[in-house]
Amino acid sequence: MAMDYEGFKKKVYELTKIDLSLYKEKQMKRRIDTLIAKNNISGYDDYVKAIQTDKNLFEGFVNYLTINVSEFYRNPEQWEILDKDVFPMLIQRYGKNLKIWSAACSTGDEPYSLVMALSRHLPLSNIKIIATDIDKQVIAKAKVGLYNEKSIAAVPKDLKQKYFTKVGPSYQISEEIKSRVEFKEHNLLKDPYPSDCNLIVCRNVMIYFTEEAKQDIYIMFHSALKSKGILFIGSTEQIMNYKELNYDRYKSFFYQRAD
Repeated sequence: MAMDYEGFKKKVYELTKIDLSLYKEKQMKRRIDTLIAKNNISGYDDYVKAIQTDKNLFEGFVNYLTINVSEFYRNPEQWEILDKDVFPMLIQRYGKNLKIWSAACSTGDEPYSLVMALSRHLPLSNIKIIATDIDKQVIAKAKVGLYNEKSIAAVPKDLKQKYFTKVGPSYQISEEIKSRVEFKEHNLLKDPYPSDCNLIVCRNVMIYFTEEAKQDIYIMFHSALKSKGILFIGSTEQIMNYKELNYDRYKSFFYQRAD
């Protein structure tokens, strides 16, 4: 009997530890069916066999599953709040050695933006960002630090001139920024979270999860934050029941751990 999508989800979990049942089903099934057709493979059975034996196909599958749309200073008006309000408040409250986690960091645009933005307030030697993603291919791209013009369009002009070098049609971020970020593989749905974070940045990722998975992640973010620590989420997201989850709304898209 041919494998159905439920059987496929179980196989994917065995192979990758990615639990597809925690993602919105219609959206994810459509993405996967498109990928299988694109590879000229007929059905879930043959596709599972293919990703078990072909390393490139397997890595391409994981890369495809994890949504990697990223750019520097995405939604600049929110980065302005971070720069003018949140960073000064965090430094005043916790001192110069902030623990900042960029969760689901994709190709590195976000953690590198955090380093550059924070460099207006602190020496680079004081800055360390933990950056995690489930996809080792995007982490590899992040470590290279090469970006197209569109990706860096919102970077403030002075920071662009200071920290990027043009390489052909692309832009290479400087080693002094790269050295302030520690990249790690991490699955938000199953791996242990860092602790005592002053700021967690997780933006435009939660929209892909079910409501139950979102609740679990917000609860785990709460545990990962220090008292009065800040969670910065994406412009497509909001935490409707933030009070139940023990957060206060600090600003739009910024939530503060309430205890």
